[in-house]
Amino acid sequence: MNREALNALKHEMASEEKVKVCFGNMFIKFPKAKTKEMIQRDQQQLDKEINNLRQALKDKLNRLNELQGKPELTGYNLSPLSDVEVKAINHLMKR
Repeated sequence: MNREALNALKHEMASEEKVKVCFGNMFIKFPKAKTKEMIQRDQQQLDKEINNLRQALKDKLNRLNELQGKPELTGYNLSPLSDVEVKAINHLMKR
C-alpha cells in the first residue's frame, strides 16, 4: 500500500502542493514532501520488521530440522538481489 501511495504522489499528483492523508478515521492535508517522507520512513520500518521476522522463521526452521535430524535446507538462506545488483546485471547483459 505504501508503494502505491508513493507512486501516486510521484505520477498522478505531481502538480499538487498538499495531499490528503488518512490517519485513523480522519483526513488531514499535508505538504506532499512531508507526506512522501513519512511514507518512506514507514516503509523502511516495515521492511526491517519483515526481514527480522523472515530471519527468525529461518532460524526456527533450522532448529526444527536439527532436532528432527534432517539436513539443513540448501539454498534456503539465499537473499534477493538488490536494486544496484539488478541494474549492474542488466547493464552487463546489454553489452
